[in-house]
Amino acid sequence: MKKIVLLAVSVFSQFVFVKCSAENNTSNYINLDTIYIATWNVENLFDTIDDPNTNDEEYTPGGERNWDEERLNQKLKNLSKTIKYMNNGKGPDLLAVQEVEHQSLLEKLNTEYLSEKKYGIIYGESLDKRGIDNGLFYNSSLFEKISFDTLRVDLPDGWLTRYILYAQLRLKGTDNILHVFVNHWPSRTGGKEKSEKNRIAAANVLKNFTGQIFSENKKSNVIIMGDFNDEPTDTSVYEVLKAEELFCTGTNNGLLYNTSITAFKNGTGSYFYRGTWNMLDQIIISKALVEENKFNYVCNSFEIVKPDFMINKEGNYAGSSIRTFGGKQYIGGYSDHFPAAAKLTYVK
Repeated sequence: MKKIVLLAVSVFSQFVFVKCSAENNTSNYINLDTIYIATWNVENLFDTIDDPNTNDEEYTPGGERNWDEERLNQKLKNLSKTIKYMNNGKGPDLLAVQEVEHQSLLEKLNTEYLSEKKYGIIYGESLDKRGIDNGLFYNSSLFEKISFDTLRVDLPDGWLTRYILYAQLRLKGTDNILHVFVNHWPSRTGGKEKSEKNRIAAANVLKNFTGQIFSENKKSNVIIMGDFNDEPTDTSVYEVLKAEELFCTGTNNGLLYNTSITAFKNGTGSYFYRGTWNMLDQIIISKALVEENKFNYVCNSFEIVKPDFMINKEGNYAGSSIRTFGGKQYIGGYSDHFPAAAKLTYVK
């Protein structure tokens, strides 16, 4: 059904940044390069072909949604517009994507709509019954792929769900490695409380795998991104995965930090549901990325990317993202999620 791919993104530019050390509360003015990382649930990116192994019939030309080449191409055009908008028009250097049916769709998006970015792509296939999985675009002028794998998530009730995509990337010309995880945890179908056990199952898989990485090297550079279908302070993320709040001044004693908690507490969200903003899309980093290190998180750089052209301007959904469909009605928009993004600095 799908496999892997490789993509590349925006050229990296020199900036003068304040490099925050969240652990020892020091700041140095240094000429550093920046890495712009982002995650985006692109909402039901299907091709037009009926896959006999998945439940994708509604996204075919004769299906419920009349999903034809014209609508697919409009979707890809819209996605590329937002991707190009990010990072002041340069595009992200790492972009995690969720809800993609096939690797070929990322290839089409890359070659036909993002060719100037020269992205590399990594894609992970799972047994998800709808066939929508996770992918990663990376700046191939900046990174080289070492390896990738998928982490299977077995749910308590036996239902099939998306795997977690895991990639190792090396900063070119160095021995500096990033461990990148792309997540799309089980949905809240049936209610948040009833379905919580499924997201806890995903959290445990990720916790155990990252635990192995940290047991070998506590200073490993880890980035965890995606749609968690839970808030940053919910049990799965905060208590099981133990992704703590990051303080740019003061002491941070954990192994993982959720860069989105502050924005969440301030009422910001990436997904609008029944009149409420939810911070389902998050970026979590390891302690090594908040210390004075080869890679360093730019304090308070986490943001929800909301270009004006993506925003509903009126009605009950004013302020939310313009979707591809409203129910079964075709709108021709972007996604039901806004992207989440953050910045890192690095030195070779």
